[in-house]
Amino acid sequence: MNIDLHYLNTNKVNLLNFDRKKMQNFMHLIDEKSFRADQLMHWIYQRFCNNFSYMTNFTECLKNKLKNTSFIQFPYILKEIVSIDHTIKWLISVQNGIIETIYIPEKKRGTLCISSQVGCPLTCTFCATGMQGFKRNLLVSEIVGQIWLAYQKINNNTKHVYFPITNIVFMGMGEPLLNLKNLITALNIISDTCGFNISKKKIVISTAGIIPALNKLSKICDVKLAISLHASNNTIRNRLMPINKRYNIQSLLKTVLRFLQNSKLNKNGITIEYIMLHNINDSIVHAKELIKLLYNIPSKINLIPWNYLPNSHLKCSSITKINIFSKYLINKGLMTTIRKTRGQDIQAACGQLTGNNNYKS
Repeated sequence: MNIDLHYLNTNKVNLLNFDRKKMQNFMHLIDEKSFRADQLMHWIYQRFCNNFSYMTNFTECLKNKLKNTSFIQFPYILKEIVSIDHTIKWLISVQNGIIETIYIPEKKRGTLCISSQVGCPLTCTFCATGMQGFKRNLLVSEIVGQIWLAYQKINNNTKHVYFPITNIVFMGMGEPLLNLKNLITALNIISDTCGFNISKKKIVISTAGIIPALNKLSKICDVKLAISLHASNNTIRNRLMPINKRYNIQSLLKTVLRFLQNSKLNKNGITIEYIMLHNINDSIVHAKELIKLLYNIPSKINLIPWNYLPNSHLKCSSITKINIFSKYLINKGLMTTIRKTRGQDIQAACGQLTGNNNYKS
């Protein structure tokens, strides 16, 4: 990476936008050794310190250099809303908008669902985020900042004992692969031993299937994938997900298969996300089509009950129909689970994220 020295005389840089390699390059620019980058990242991501003055193993000279050329700035939380099932939603202020970050507590783990864009350009009919329109990609600092803020909130919570954050899923607002450059840098920070030190086995990228980005990603970074399929044929997927008119199911699954051939993290298969919609994609006919589509794709199917959205013509499939669909797939040899809905009462469930600060808790 080349960092222009120009900013040293004009604008300071936010160090949260740098992974370890970029941080090392920055240290070289201010005439410091590479190991200082490791120390600085350790202070930020493991000791949760964003004040250079408190970094006790730095010389005064280094502290002054950092103060004169850089800063550590996170987005900030506007509102915290807690569900009856203890799911937490944070409305987080970023430039030009509000994003949402969701913490989902389980018995043995804490999962953090983070956003990658302000809004979403894909306009899927079953998702509230797409209805908000698209403003911009999140910066690296705004992606990793969500995790930093969540760690602080969970660790300092005195009202309820929460399991520490162990898993990260890019299933919040936005399409992660449309923000590929910043996504990869953020992944480097999340998984780095000097960063949050979360294993890549515990990080999942959910995508509607941006084929050029998937091809690039397979050459740069191995990640665990979840594919938002949601339909068993192109006619239905075209209605639900306009992106399918550009990258149809067959093209997407061919790309996924190529990705899997080079992936160690997905050796047990990828996750296929399939939202259950009444009388649209939930019949046995659709289950049979799905089986044919996935016959050579190592995968686990995650059936997602659709979560209510105001003013939508859609309806969720009945529990009975979801169970019948699931059992049919399982009997045909496909690993299938039904996602448990979490945080629905605070509009924090799958497809409900809008960044609306007018929500009344």
